[in-house]
Amino acid sequence: MDVKATLEEIGIAAKAAALELGFTSAERKHAALISAAEFIWKSRVEILDSNAKDMSFGKQKGLNPAMLDRLFLDEDRVQGIVNGLLAVAEQPDPIGQVMEQWDRPTGLNIRRVRTPLGVIGVIYESRPNVTADASALSLKAGNAVILRGGSDCFHSSKAIHSAIVQGLVCAGLPESAIQLVPTRDRSAVIEMLKMTDYIDVIVPRGGKGLVGLVQKEARVPVFAHLEGIVHIYIDASADPQKTIDVVLNAKTRRPGICGAVECLLMHKDVAQGWGHEVISALIAKGVTVDADTSLQSIEGTKPAQDHHWGHEFLDMEIVAKSVNDVDAAIAHIRLHGSNHTDCIMAEDVAVVDRFFERLDSAILMHNASTQFADGGEFGMGAEIGIATGKLHARGPVGALQLTSFKYLVRGNGTVRT
Repeated sequence: MDVKATLEEIGIAAKAAALELGFTSAERKHAALISAAEFIWKSRVEILDSNAKDMSFGKQKGLNPAMLDRLFLDEDRVQGIVNGLLAVAEQPDPIGQVMEQWDRPTGLNIRRVRTPLGVIGVIYESRPNVTADASALSLKAGNAVILRGGSDCFHSSKAIHSAIVQGLVCAGLPESAIQLVPTRDRSAVIEMLKMTDYIDVIVPRGGKGLVGLVQKEARVPVFAHLEGIVHIYIDASADPQKTIDVVLNAKTRRPGICGAVECLLMHKDVAQGWGHEVISALIAKGVTVDADTSLQSIEGTKPAQDHHWGHEFLDMEIVAKSVNDVDAAIAHIRLHGSNHTDCIMAEDVAVVDRFFERLDSAILMHNASTQFADGGEFGMGAEIGIATGKLHARGPVGALQLTSFKYLVRGNGTVRT
Protein backbone atom coordinates (compact mmCIF):
# COMPACT_ATOMS: atom_id res chain seq x y z
CA MET A 1 0.00 0.00 0.00
CA ASP A 2 1.14 3.53 -0.82
CA VAL A 3 0.33 5.00 2.62
CA LYS A 4 0.73 8.64 1.60
CA ALA A 5 -1.48 8.29 -1.50
CA THR A 6 -4.10 6.31 0.44
CA LEU A 7 -4.28 8.92 3.17
CA GLU A 8 -4.57 11.73 0.65
CA GLU A 9 -7.55 9.96 -0.92
CA ILE A 10 -9.07 9.54 2.53
CA GLY A 11 -8.43 13.21 3.32
CA ILE A 12 -10.05 14.45 0.11
CA ALA A 13 -13.12 12.29 0.73
CA ALA A 14 -13.33 13.36 4.38
CA LYS A 15 -13.19 17.03 3.48
CA ALA A 16 -15.99 16.62 0.95
CA ALA A 17 -18.08 14.70 3.50
CA ALA A 18 -17.47 17.40 6.13
CA LEU A 19 -18.90 20.04 3.81
CA GLU A 20 -22.12 18.03 3.54
CA LEU A 21 -22.27 17.23 7.24
CA GLY A 22 -22.01 20.93 8.06
CA PHE A 23 -25.61 21.42 6.98
CA THR A 24 -26.99 17.91 7.57
CA SER A 25 -30.14 17.98 9.66
CA ALA A 26 -30.18 16.85 13.27
CA GLU A 27 -32.78 14.23 12.30
CA ARG A 28 -30.50 12.54 9.75
CA LYS A 29 -27.55 12.45 12.14
CA HIS A 30 -29.84 11.01 14.82
CA ALA A 31 -31.08 8.36 12.38
CA ALA A 32 -27.52 7.42 11.42
CA LEU A 33 -26.49 6.93 15.04
CA ILE A 34 -29.57 4.86 15.88
CA SER A 35 -28.99 2.67 12.84
CA ALA A 36 -25.28 2.33 13.68
CA ALA A 37 -26.18 1.13 17.17
CA GLU A 38 -28.57 -1.44 15.72
CA PHE A 39 -25.98 -2.72 13.24
CA ILE A 40 -23.33 -3.04 15.94
CA TRP A 41 -25.63 -5.19 18.03
CA LYS A 42 -26.60 -7.29 15.00
CA SER A 43 -22.90 -7.70 14.20
CA ARG A 44 -21.82 -8.59 17.73
CA VAL A 45 -20.77 -12.14 16.83
CA GLU A 46 -18.48 -10.85 14.07
CA ILE A 47 -17.16 -8.11 16.38
CA LEU A 48 -16.38 -10.59 19.16
CA ASP A 49 -14.72 -12.98 16.69
CA SER A 50 -12.56 -10.11 15.46
CA ASN A 51 -11.74 -9.14 19.02
CA ALA A 52 -10.63 -12.69 19.76
CA LYS A 53 -8.02 -12.31 16.98
CA ASP A 54 -6.83 -9.06 18.54
CA MET A 55 -6.65 -10.62 22.00
CA SER A 56 -4.53 -13.46 20.62
CA PHE A 57 -2.25 -10.92 18.92
CA GLY A 58 -2.00 -8.88 22.13
CA LYS A 59 -1.05 -11.92 24.21
CA GLN A 60 1.63 -12.86 21.68
CA LYS A 61 2.99 -9.32 21.95
CA GLY A 62 3.13 -9.66 25.73
CA LEU A 63 0.60 -6.97 26.64
CA ASN A 64 0.13 -6.75 30.40
CA PRO A 65 -3.26 -7.65 31.98
CA ALA A 66 -4.38 -4.02 32.24
CA MET A 67 -3.70 -3.40 28.54
CA LEU A 68 -5.44 -6.63 27.60
CA ASP A 69 -8.42 -5.46 29.65
CA ARG A 70 -8.54 -2.27 27.57
CA LEU A 71 -8.58 -4.38 24.43
CA PHE A 72 -11.06 -7.03 25.52
CA LEU A 73 -14.68 -7.07 24.38
CA ASP A 74 -17.51 -9.30 25.52
CA GLU A 75 -21.24 -9.02 24.93
CA ASP A 76 -21.67 -6.64 27.89
CA ARG A 77 -19.00 -4.31 26.53
CA VAL A 78 -20.55 -4.41 23.06
CA GLN A 79 -23.82 -3.47 24.74
CA GLY A 80 -21.94 -0.60 26.38
CA ILE A 81 -20.80 0.58 22.93
CA VAL A 82 -24.40 0.40 21.72
CA ASN A 83 -25.61 2.35 24.77
CA GLY A 84 -22.98 5.01 24.14
CA LEU A 85 -24.14 5.49 20.55
CA LEU A 86 -27.76 5.73 21.66
CA ALA A 87 -26.87 8.24 24.37
CA VAL A 88 -25.03 10.47 21.91
CA ALA A 89 -27.92 10.17 19.46
CA GLU A 90 -30.39 11.50 22.03
CA GLN A 91 -28.30 14.52 23.01
CA PRO A 92 -29.29 17.95 21.69
CA ASP A 93 -27.67 18.71 18.35
CA PRO A 94 -25.02 21.37 19.01
CA ILE A 95 -24.75 22.72 15.46
CA GLY A 96 -26.56 26.01 14.96
CA GLN A 97 -26.99 26.60 18.70
CA VAL A 98 -26.89 30.31 19.50
CA MET A 99 -24.13 30.77 22.07
CA GLU A 100 -24.58 34.52 22.49
CA GLN A 101 -26.69 37.25 20.89
CA TRP A 102 -26.61 41.01 21.22
CA ASP A 103 -27.62 44.26 19.47
CA ARG A 104 -25.29 47.15 18.76
CA PRO A 105 -26.18 50.87 18.80
CA THR A 106 -25.43 50.84 15.06
CA GLY A 107 -28.47 48.65 14.49
CA LEU A 108 -26.54 45.44 13.95
CA ASN A 109 -27.72 42.18 15.47
CA ILE A 110 -24.84 39.80 16.19
CA ARG A 111 -25.16 36.12 16.98
CA ARG A 112 -22.39 33.64 17.79
CA VAL A 113 -23.46 30.15 16.69
CA ARG A 114 -21.87 26.71 16.93
CA THR A 115 -20.37 25.20 13.80
CA PRO A 116 -18.45 21.95 13.11
CA LEU A 117 -14.67 21.92 13.28
CA GLY A 118 -14.52 20.07 9.96
CA VAL A 119 -12.41 16.89 9.84
CA ILE A 120 -11.25 15.19 13.05
CA GLY A 121 -8.29 12.81 13.02
CA VAL A 122 -8.30 10.29 15.87
CA ILE A 123 -5.22 8.16 16.58
CA TYR A 124 -5.70 5.54 19.27
CA GLU A 125 -4.30 2.37 20.80
CA SER A 126 -5.81 -0.82 22.20
CA ARG A 127 -9.33 0.53 22.73
CA PRO A 128 -11.79 -0.76 20.13
CA ASN A 129 -14.64 1.20 21.76
CA VAL A 130 -12.94 4.44 20.67
CA THR A 131 -13.88 3.53 17.10
CA ALA A 132 -17.55 3.92 18.02
CA ASP A 133 -17.15 6.79 20.51
CA ALA A 134 -15.11 8.95 18.13
CA SER A 135 -17.44 8.20 15.24
CA ALA A 136 -20.56 9.08 17.18
CA LEU A 137 -19.27 12.29 18.72
CA SER A 138 -17.72 13.55 15.49
CA LEU A 139 -20.90 12.87 13.53
CA LYS A 140 -23.12 14.47 16.19
CA ALA A 141 -21.03 17.65 15.93
CA GLY A 142 -21.24 17.62 12.13
CA ASN A 143 -17.64 16.56 11.57
CA ALA A 144 -16.12 13.93 9.33
CA VAL A 145 -13.60 11.69 11.10
CA ILE A 146 -10.51 9.75 10.06
CA LEU A 147 -9.76 6.92 12.49
CA ARG A 148 -6.37 5.32 12.86
CA GLY A 149 -6.75 2.50 15.36
CA GLY A 150 -3.78 0.78 16.92
CA SER A 151 -2.35 -2.47 15.62
CA ASP A 152 -3.60 -4.18 18.79
CA CYS A 153 -7.27 -3.50 18.02
CA PHE A 154 -7.01 -3.66 14.21
CA HIS A 155 -9.62 -6.38 13.62
CA SER A 156 -12.07 -5.16 16.29
CA SER A 157 -11.96 -1.59 14.97
CA LYS A 158 -12.55 -2.79 11.43
CA ALA A 159 -15.62 -4.79 12.44
CA ILE A 160 -17.10 -1.93 14.49
CA HIS A 161 -16.38 0.58 11.72
CA SER A 162 -18.12 -1.62 9.16
CA ALA A 163 -21.29 -1.68 11.26
CA ILE A 164 -21.22 2.10 11.78
CA VAL A 165 -20.85 2.75 8.04
CA GLN A 166 -24.02 0.72 7.47
CA GLY A 167 -25.76 3.20 9.75
CA LEU A 168 -24.51 6.10 7.62
CA VAL A 169 -25.80 4.45 4.46
CA CYS A 170 -29.24 3.85 5.98
CA ALA A 171 -29.50 7.57 6.81
CA GLY A 172 -28.36 8.65 3.36
CA LEU A 173 -25.08 10.13 4.61
CA PRO A 174 -21.74 9.71 2.81
CA GLU A 175 -19.74 6.64 3.81
CA SER A 176 -16.64 8.84 3.79
CA ALA A 177 -17.99 10.74 6.81
CA ILE A 178 -16.38 8.04 8.99
CA GLN A 179 -13.25 6.40 7.57
CA LEU A 180 -10.81 3.92 9.08
CA VAL A 181 -7.19 3.93 7.93
CA PRO A 182 -6.82 0.40 6.48
CA THR A 183 -3.28 -0.38 7.60
CA ARG A 184 -1.22 -1.18 10.67
CA ASP A 185 1.76 0.64 9.13
CA ARG A 186 2.99 3.19 11.68
CA SER A 187 3.94 5.59 8.89
CA ALA A 188 0.19 6.32 8.61
CA VAL A 189 0.38 8.11 11.96
CA ILE A 190 3.18 10.39 10.77
CA GLU A 191 1.33 11.15 7.55
CA MET A 192 -1.86 12.08 9.41
CA LEU A 193 0.07 14.52 11.59
CA LYS A 194 1.09 16.43 8.44
CA MET A 195 -2.33 16.57 6.75
CA THR A 196 -2.96 20.27 7.33
CA ASP A 197 -4.92 20.53 4.07
CA TYR A 198 -7.45 17.95 5.19
CA ILE A 199 -7.51 17.50 8.99
CA ASP A 200 -8.57 20.32 11.33
CA VAL A 201 -7.62 18.72 14.66
CA ILE A 202 -5.90 15.54 15.85
CA VAL A 203 -7.04 13.71 18.98
CA PRO A 204 -4.56 11.07 20.23
CA ARG A 205 -5.84 8.41 22.63
CA GLY A 206 -3.13 6.19 24.01
CA GLY A 207 0.00 5.90 26.08
CA LYS A 208 2.79 8.35 26.72
CA GLY A 209 4.75 7.19 23.69
CA LEU A 210 1.93 7.82 21.22
CA VAL A 211 0.77 11.11 22.70
CA GLY A 212 4.32 12.40 23.03
CA LEU A 213 4.98 11.55 19.37
CA VAL A 214 1.81 13.34 18.28
CA GLN A 215 2.56 16.46 20.32
CA LYS A 216 6.13 16.56 19.01
CA GLU A 217 5.49 15.88 15.33
CA ALA A 218 1.99 17.24 14.62
CA ARG A 219 1.55 20.18 12.28
CA VAL A 220 -2.21 19.87 12.82
CA PRO A 221 -3.65 21.29 16.10
CA VAL A 222 -3.90 18.65 18.86
CA PHE A 223 -6.32 17.95 21.73
CA ALA A 224 -4.37 15.73 24.08
CA HIS A 225 -3.25 14.66 27.50
CA LEU A 226 0.17 13.12 27.93
CA GLU A 227 -0.51 10.98 31.02
CA GLY A 228 -3.14 10.39 33.68
CA ILE A 229 -1.01 10.84 36.78
CA VAL A 230 -3.99 10.87 39.15
CA HIS A 231 -3.71 11.68 42.86
CA ILE A 232 -6.04 11.22 45.81
CA TYR A 233 -5.32 13.32 48.92
CA ILE A 234 -6.80 11.99 52.17
CA ASP A 235 -7.32 14.87 54.59
CA ALA A 236 -7.42 14.60 58.38
CA SER A 237 -11.16 15.32 58.17
CA ALA A 238 -11.87 12.45 55.75
CA ASP A 239 -14.43 9.78 56.55
CA PRO A 240 -12.60 6.41 56.85
CA GLN A 241 -15.24 4.21 55.22
CA LYS A 242 -15.89 6.61 52.35
CA THR A 243 -12.15 6.82 51.80
CA ILE A 244 -11.57 3.07 51.68
CA ASP A 245 -14.49 2.60 49.29
CA VAL A 246 -13.35 5.39 46.95
CA VAL A 247 -9.65 4.50 46.96
CA LEU A 248 -10.29 0.81 46.24
CA ASN A 249 -12.62 1.66 43.37
CA ALA A 250 -10.31 4.34 41.98
CA LYS A 251 -7.40 1.90 41.82
CA THR A 252 -8.83 -1.56 41.23
CA ARG A 253 -12.03 -1.20 39.17
CA ARG A 254 -10.04 -0.82 35.93
CA PRO A 255 -6.39 -0.04 36.68
CA GLY A 256 -5.50 0.40 33.02
CA ILE A 257 -7.61 3.51 32.31
CA CYS A 258 -6.32 7.07 32.53
CA GLY A 259 -8.66 7.91 35.42
CA ALA A 260 -7.20 5.24 37.71
CA VAL A 261 -5.47 6.68 40.79
CA GLU A 262 -1.69 6.34 40.73
CA CYS A 263 -0.60 8.21 43.87
CA LEU A 264 -2.09 8.31 47.38
CA LEU A 265 -1.27 11.29 49.61
CA MET A 266 -2.25 11.01 53.29
CA HIS A 267 -2.40 13.71 55.93
CA LYS A 268 0.19 12.77 58.58
CA ASP A 269 -2.52 12.17 61.19
CA VAL A 270 -4.25 9.70 58.87
CA ALA A 271 -0.95 8.06 57.98
CA GLN A 272 -0.24 7.46 61.67
CA GLY A 273 -3.75 6.12 62.32
CA TRP A 274 -6.50 4.59 60.20
CA GLY A 275 -4.58 5.19 56.96
CA HIS A 276 -2.98 1.80 57.60
CA GLU A 277 -6.40 0.27 56.91
CA VAL A 278 -6.49 1.93 53.48
CA ILE A 279 -3.06 0.56 52.57
CA SER A 280 -3.91 -2.90 53.88
CA ALA A 281 -7.18 -2.93 51.93
CA LEU A 282 -5.29 -2.15 48.72
CA ILE A 283 -2.76 -4.89 49.38
CA ALA A 284 -5.56 -7.36 50.12
CA LYS A 285 -6.98 -6.57 46.67
CA GLY A 286 -3.66 -7.44 45.05
CA VAL A 287 -2.29 -3.93 44.66
CA THR A 288 1.45 -3.38 45.04
CA VAL A 289 1.90 -0.37 47.34
CA ASP A 290 5.19 1.53 47.05
CA ALA A 291 5.36 3.49 50.30
CA ASP A 292 7.50 6.36 51.53
CA THR A 293 9.52 5.86 54.72
CA SER A 294 6.67 6.93 57.04
CA LEU A 295 4.41 4.16 55.71
CA GLN A 296 6.88 1.32 55.23
CA SER A 297 6.07 -0.18 58.61
CA ILE A 298 2.77 -1.39 57.15
CA GLU A 299 3.07 -5.08 56.33
CA GLY A 300 3.21 -5.84 52.62
CA THR A 301 4.42 -2.45 51.40
CA LYS A 302 7.53 -1.92 49.29
CA PRO A 303 9.91 1.05 49.52
CA ALA A 304 9.00 3.85 47.12
CA GLN A 305 11.70 4.89 44.66
CA ASP A 306 12.24 8.33 43.13
CA HIS A 307 10.89 7.20 39.77
CA HIS A 308 7.53 6.23 41.30
CA TRP A 309 6.53 9.87 41.88
CA GLY A 310 4.80 11.24 38.80
CA HIS A 311 4.57 7.77 37.26
CA GLU A 312 1.52 6.37 35.44
CA PHE A 313 1.41 2.68 36.38
CA LEU A 314 -1.77 1.69 34.50
CA ASP A 315 -1.59 -1.49 36.54
CA MET A 316 -2.30 -2.85 40.02
CA GLU A 317 0.37 -0.65 41.61
CA ILE A 318 0.24 2.63 43.51
CA VAL A 319 2.66 4.88 45.35
CA ALA A 320 1.74 6.29 48.79
CA LYS A 321 3.11 9.17 50.83
CA SER A 322 2.46 11.02 54.09
CA VAL A 323 2.15 14.83 53.86
CA ASN A 324 1.79 17.50 56.54
CA ASP A 325 -1.42 19.11 55.29
CA VAL A 326 -3.47 20.06 52.24
CA ASP A 327 -0.90 22.65 51.15
CA ALA A 328 1.81 19.99 51.07
CA ALA A 329 -0.51 17.78 49.02
CA ILE A 330 -1.16 20.64 46.59
CA ALA A 331 2.58 21.28 46.26
CA HIS A 332 3.23 17.59 45.53
CA ILE A 333 0.48 17.45 42.89
CA ARG A 334 1.74 20.63 41.22
CA LEU A 335 5.21 19.09 41.03
CA HIS A 336 4.31 15.56 39.95
CA GLY A 337 0.79 15.74 38.47
CA SER A 338 -0.28 15.89 34.83
CA ASN A 339 -3.32 18.22 35.15
CA HIS A 340 -5.64 15.31 34.35
CA THR A 341 -7.70 14.39 37.45
CA ASP A 342 -7.05 14.82 41.16
CA CYS A 343 -9.28 14.11 44.15
CA ILE A 344 -9.62 15.09 47.80
CA MET A 345 -11.25 12.96 50.48
CA ALA A 346 -12.39 15.36 53.20
CA GLU A 347 -15.36 16.54 55.26
CA ASP A 348 -13.88 19.97 56.01
CA VAL A 349 -15.45 22.33 53.46
CA ALA A 350 -12.71 24.95 53.83
CA VAL A 351 -10.02 22.36 52.99
CA VAL A 352 -11.98 21.17 49.96
CA ASP A 353 -12.41 24.74 48.74
CA ARG A 354 -8.68 25.35 49.12
CA PHE A 355 -7.87 22.19 47.13
CA PHE A 356 -10.31 23.16 44.35
CA GLU A 357 -9.11 26.76 44.26
CA ARG A 358 -5.36 26.14 44.19
CA LEU A 359 -5.10 23.25 41.78
CA ASP A 360 -5.70 23.61 38.05
CA SER A 361 -6.25 20.04 36.90
CA ALA A 362 -8.80 19.57 34.14
CA ILE A 363 -10.95 17.57 36.60
CA LEU A 364 -11.00 17.98 40.39
CA MET A 365 -13.09 15.66 42.53
CA HIS A 366 -14.31 15.54 46.12
CA ASN A 367 -15.25 12.28 47.84
CA ALA A 368 -15.72 10.48 44.51
CA SER A 369 -13.79 7.84 42.61
CA THR A 370 -11.47 9.17 39.94
CA GLN A 371 -12.81 6.42 37.67
CA PHE A 372 -15.68 8.85 37.02
CA ALA A 373 -13.24 10.94 34.91
CA ASP A 374 -15.05 9.86 31.79
CA GLY A 375 -17.24 11.63 29.24
CA GLY A 376 -19.98 9.02 29.51
CA GLU A 377 -20.15 9.50 33.27
CA PHE A 378 -20.26 13.29 32.73
CA GLY A 379 -23.43 12.86 30.67
CA MET A 380 -21.70 13.35 27.30
CA GLY A 381 -22.70 9.88 26.09
CA ALA A 382 -19.06 9.14 25.31
CA GLU A 383 -15.72 10.88 24.91
CA ILE A 384 -12.87 10.91 22.45
CA GLY A 385 -10.43 11.61 25.26
CA ILE A 386 -9.50 13.88 28.15
CA ALA A 387 -7.84 17.15 27.13
CA THR A 388 -5.49 18.71 29.67
CA GLY A 389 -4.49 21.76 27.65
CA LYS A 390 -6.10 25.15 28.24
CA LEU A 391 -7.08 26.15 24.70
CA HIS A 392 -10.45 25.25 23.19
CA ALA A 393 -11.18 21.89 24.87
CA ARG A 394 -10.46 20.81 28.43
CA GLY A 395 -11.52 17.70 30.35
CA PRO A 396 -13.67 15.08 28.59
CA VAL A 397 -13.92 15.83 24.87
CA GLY A 398 -17.51 15.24 23.79
CA ALA A 399 -19.60 16.48 20.88
CA LEU A 400 -19.80 20.05 22.21
CA GLN A 401 -16.00 20.27 22.41
CA LEU A 402 -15.76 19.21 18.75
CA THR A 403 -17.40 22.44 17.58
CA SER A 404 -16.19 25.91 16.72
CA PHE A 405 -18.34 28.98 16.10
CA LYS A 406 -19.03 31.75 13.63
CA TYR A 407 -20.63 35.16 13.89
CA LEU A 408 -23.86 35.93 12.06
CA VAL A 409 -24.29 39.69 11.68
CA ARG A 410 -27.57 41.17 10.43
CA GLY A 411 -28.30 44.72 9.45
CA ASN A 412 -30.86 46.67 7.43
CA GLY A 413 -28.85 48.65 4.93
CA THR A 414 -26.59 49.53 7.86
CA VAL A 415 -23.44 51.55 7.01
CA ARG A 416 -20.49 52.57 9.17
CA THR A 417 -19.85 56.26 9.71
